[in-house]
Amino acid sequence: MYEERLTLSRAESFDQAILFAEAEAAQYAECIQVKYVGLAQAYLLVDPGPPTSGVEVFSLVRDSHLGPKEYLDRFFDTGRERQGDWHEP
Repeated sequence: MYEERLTLSRAESFDQAILFAEAEAAQYAECIQVKYVGLAQAYLLVDPGPPTSGVEVFSLVRDSHLGPKEYLDRFFDTGRERQGDWHEP
């Protein structure tokens, strides 16, 4: 079983946002006694509003017999993703 989550972090840069996401994911995984498979992504919110760092805004749990690498390849690294560099305004 795999859970996909979205959390909000206030960061000064894309790299800092990824570091925050990785730390939060590791803490969350430890708390619920699961393994963090090592994928963190970031997205710039133009108007992030009032939520604070670490607030979960999305979660999806999926049953899968795939191993971690196969799971990430199947659902996140298909070659059809549109991912670009984050640029500060």
